[in-house]
Order: sequence, then C-alpha cells, then structure tokens
Amino acid sequence: MTSIVWFRRDLRLEDQAALLAAVGRGRPIAPVYILDDETPKHRQMGGASRWWLHHSLKSLDAALRARGSRLILRKGPAAQVLAQLAREVSASAIHCLRHYEPWWRNAERSLQEILPVGTSLIRHEGLYLMPPGSVKTGSGGQFKIYTPFWRALSQHMPPPPPRAAPTHIPAPEAWPGSDNLDDWKLLPSQPDWSGGMQAFWKPGEDGAKERLAAFLPKAGRYQEKRNLPSIPGTSFLSPHLHFGEVSPARLWHAAMDAGGSVETYLKELVWRDYAANVILQFPDYGARNARGSFDHFPWRNMSDENVRRDFRLWTKGQTGYPIVDAGMRELWATGWMHNRVRMIAASFLIKHLLIDWVEGEKWFWDTLVDADYASNAVNWQWTAGSGVDSNMFVRIMAPLSQSEKFDAGAYIRQWVPELAHLSDPYIHDPEEFGMRPAAYPSKIIGHKAARERALAAYAMIKESGSVDNEAVAGLEAAE
Repeated sequence: MTSIVWFRRDLRLEDQAALLAAVGRGRPIAPVYILDDETPKHRQMGGASRWWLHHSLKSLDAALRARGSRLILRKGPAAQVLAQLAREVSASAIHCLRHYEPWWRNAERSLQEILPVGTSLIRHEGLYLMPPGSVKTGSGGQFKIYTPFWRALSQHMPPPPPRAAPTHIPAPEAWPGSDNLDDWKLLPSQPDWSGGMQAFWKPGEDGAKERLAAFLPKAGRYQEKRNLPSIPGTSFLSPHLHFGEVSPARLWHAAMDAGGSVETYLKELVWRDYAANVILQFPDYGARNARGSFDHFPWRNMSDENVRRDFRLWTKGQTGYPIVDAGMRELWATGWMHNRVRMIAASFLIKHLLIDWVEGEKWFWDTLVDADYASNAVNWQWTAGSGVDSNMFVRIMAPLSQSEKFDAGAYIRQWVPELAHLSDPYIHDPEEFGMRPAAYPSKIIGHKAARERALAAYAMIKESGSVDNEAVAGLEAAE
C-alpha cells in the first residue's frame, strides 16, 4: 500500500508534517502537486505567483530526487485527480497540510466524499504558528481584533521546534504518470516580463534558507529599519513563507533570540496567523466588506473611462506621486513591494482616487509573488477602513510627507529614473518645487483636493445613517 503526499502551499521537505508522517509509516510514498485552476474559480493564481510556482516545483522535485523520490505533476480539479491517483497506486492514505482558503476547505470536503474505499485523508497542521480557530477568546469565541489575538497567541509561543527533512523517501515500485512542468506554461513568454523577478528571487527551499540567513543579523533592528524603503531592512521572506518553502516555526525559532526590536517581526508572523483566522470566520473576505456601511460607499464607477484611466495610471506608476509610482514600478518589476509603500499605494488608490479596494486587491493578487488570500484581503480592508479590525477611513495618508518622513529618496531614484537627478527634498514632490521633468507626469489629483473629496464621500454614508458606529472624534485626518 502506498501513501500519497499532496503538496499545495507547503513546498518544502523540512518541518513538513504531512511528508514526515507519511515517511514514518514506512510505506512507499507518491508525492504529488496538482495544478487546479477549476476549484479556486476566480481565485486562480496570478501571473507572478505562477512564475514563482514553476521554479518552486522544479526545486522541490530536485530535493525529492536527491532522497530517492520525485514529484508527480497532475492537472485538474484536485479532489477528482487525487481520487484517481489513489486508485492508480492503491493508496491507503493521502497526507496533506490543512489549508484554510475557502476553496481548499471545499476541496478537502469533496475529496473525503469520493475517495476509494480503504483510502483515508489525513490532514496535518503546519502552515501557521497555531491552527486557525484554535486560539479562543475568554468566552470561547473567535478573535476579530489583532491586538488581543496577539496577546493570546503569544502565550503559546514559541511553537514546537521545526523538524529536519527526511534523509530518504521510499519510492513506489512503479511511478504513476506525470505531466511535464514546462507543458503547464506557467512562465510568461509573449512577452517575458519576468526578468526583474529572475534577478531578484531564488524560489525554493534553498532560496528561503539564504534569505533567512541574510535577514537574521538585521532582525534585532527590524522596528527601526522596516519602514525605510531605501534600506533593505525587511526579511524578503514573504513569498517563501506563502509557498511554504519555510515554515513559520522555523522563522520564529531562528529569529526569537535576536534581541532588540525582533518582537516587531514576530508580531508580523502573528499577523499572518490573524489573517487566516479572519478568513476562517469570513470566507468571502477578499471580495466583501466586513463593515456593511461600506456597501453604500460612493466609489467612483469603474465603467467610467476617466476612472479606468486613473486606475491604469496607478498600476503603471504614473500618478505624479513619486513614492506611489516607485512602489508600483517595483511591484511590476519584482513581484514584490516594500511593506510601508504597499500601505501608501493602497491608501492612494482608495482615498485619493476613490476606487474600491476590491480593484486594488485583484491587481495585487495578479502581480505579487506573495499573493496570499488571507493577508492580501485583510491588509486591503484594514487600509480601506472596511475590515473587522481596520484603520479609520478618515485617516488619510499624505504620500508626499510619508515619502520624506521615511527617507524614500534613494528608493525613488532606483524605481523612477526620470527623477534620479533630483536631490532631497525635491525628489519627494518635484511638482511643488517647480522641478518636475517633462518625462514625469503631473499629479493625477492634488493631495488637498483628494482629501476633501474622500472625506465628503465618507460623510455621505455617515449622513445617510448607514455608517457603522465608529469613534471618529479626535482622529487626525492625515499622518
């Protein structure tokens, strides 16, 4: 009898509970990855994620082969493909890490209904520090607010130490058929826009280890450096973590004794757990406002060509706001954007351009190599003010002052070459200083006008009585 190990967003051998459990049973193992574009429906992986996936699967297959195994590739609805594979190899069990995206929860339920007699689905934890839903409030309910969630979860930390990868993985006597990875055409070709990503990233478990080793000497100064886009103070581990090339337990144990402000980094790992807890409670969080008042918000209509034009300028980094444009161009080139700049760019779309956060979430879903359903949705709703735990809409980021405050000059020079000749402080707002070069666009809208328009739009739902009861008094209107 054979054991199947079903890989999804857990493309590693170290601290991989499903794989280690299967190896522990001493039976032949058939590792499989299924490219399923049907079960997620409109949540198919975006172009940047597919690029990463190709290289990560190639890396995983090489690691398996070094241990006497290999990766089987299949394509189609995951539940049906797995049931068929179980029949082919006479599988006694399918081991997998439990996933919490709504489509994967549906797939796991469907699979249990169609498995051959004698085949069991055994789900393990390992995507998060603790299983989503397991950290309870004092009354036994689920947390909706991050800070008390952090306090509660931190009482259970550190997580169990990560376990080493198996040295040998027993193979079946005959390997079942497998697709060819290149035939999946995950890589862009006409045109190939991945040059910047190839130069910047090394997908796979080895790439994750290299990023972690580079980050650890800086982990103790995370709080001081993480908001400065001109300085590489972040870990750059988010795509590796999203694709499961490193476990959160490995990151916690590696960083927890770094001292200094490392707790700020550990809180970011917990934020990822928090996001998973949110989508467990609200599966449609990526498309639906958590606060019903925002269902009545007067967003500008995307059917209007002027609005579509503004959206296109935002996606291309042509807004006339250097910090926003630098971030959007970094995203297009590398599939990643600095965290502080993500907040600024997201706030700009929502509050300066009055475009529904859902449109921005979809763009990030397609262009980010770390496009995670839970984190992406929670972060966008936090910025919009529509989330269960979120910033207030009336807190409108001033991108020009944010740029100067967080010393983004070198970052802008890197990603907006039209402005590379400008020195501080002119580079943060060249139009204001009369130094905007002809090759760089004028502001799509002035900050003051955008702020007034946003507050007027918010007042409309407030005055209509549809706004939630929110304590807005005393809040500053800009940061």
